[in-house]
Amino acid sequence: MTQLSEKELSTIKDLLSEEELLVKKFQMLAEHAQTQQLKSKMEDIAQKHQGHFNELYQKLS
Repeated sequence: MTQLSEKELSTIKDLLSEEELLVKKFQMLAEHAQTQQLKSKMEDIAQKHQGHFNELYQKLS
């Protein structure tokens, strides 16, 4: 694997934080959704952002 620069590591760290926050927000929105359809959509979006988080995290390994 190629060595990442400090700037790249900093950017990945910022993106990880943003994706983590989005996962938490959409999970919270799913918990408070009034309909099953809306709850499912919010859960799907949370999972999408979790996937983004996982991909970014793998770049650090």
